[in-house]
Amino acid sequence: MMATTDPRGPQPHCPRRLFAAAVLSALCTGLAPLPSLAAHADETKLLDALRKAHPGTRFTEVSRTDIQGLYEVWMNGNVAYVASANPRYFVFGRLFDTQTMRDITGPKLAQRAPEQEGQLQSDNVSTVPVSLDQLPLADALKTVRGSGQRRIAVFSDPNCVYCKQLEPELAGLDNVTIYTFLVPFQGEARPVSIWCAADRDRAWRQWMLQADASGLDPAARCAHPIARNLDLARRLGVQGTPTLFYADGTRTDGYVGRSVLEARLAAAGQATHAEKQP
Repeated sequence: MMATTDPRGPQPHCPRRLFAAAVLSALCTGLAPLPSLAAHADETKLLDALRKAHPGTRFTEVSRTDIQGLYEVWMNGNVAYVASANPRYFVFGRLFDTQTMRDITGPKLAQRAPEQEGQLQSDNVSTVPVSLDQLPLADALKTVRGSGQRRIAVFSDPNCVYCKQLEPELAGLDNVTIYTFLVPFQGEARPVSIWCAADRDRAWRQWMLQADASGLDPAARCAHPIARNLDLARRLGVQGTPTLFYADGTRTDGYVGRSVLEARLAAAGQATHAEKQP
């Protein structure tokens, strides 16, 4: 793709500078950045629009990127990239400068980690081991495979890319009971449509494993635990999805592969067995 012609002369070729995904490269232009005051107004306008469209999500910051019309949007510890022209769609991942070979997003995530830790302590949320038996398991989707002896609780958002990456790993586990708490970090419409579906477990599997939304019913209305799950997540210090809690009270944050899951489940099983010994 060629950079747009500009009477001011040659401008940087956007795809040579920044690469995120095909959808991002389509937003590149050769226009100069807007004045700072206008940029600030645009950020405020986009932040207000996102908060109105997704009242269940805590948007904390919006800032411009080097790609014209593309904004970096923070939701506590989660970051997404949103086009101001159509904020309906979120792109999750990292922005990478291929000219300087620099990860633009990574250092920001690392820098905010200690800030989030301090926020957890100041907000009086739980930072101690969590017993699965103390969780309101009736508010979670329950999946049992084999004996169901091993147990794990997962806080997951059906709009979360990393949650979708995790789901096949969970689907490959045997002799396990999985409690999935649907949380609306990125809006509550889809979590509600899954919970209120005629067969919520099937709707969840089809959507997360096959991107098949045929089992979801956006018009369905029922008594649902989505708001309670959000409150529970905040009290437990869940700042992003997926977050997993194991039977020994430990947790992992973010996507983990099958080998990590098996190791953590084995360790949790050994710890639980040791506690039961006289």
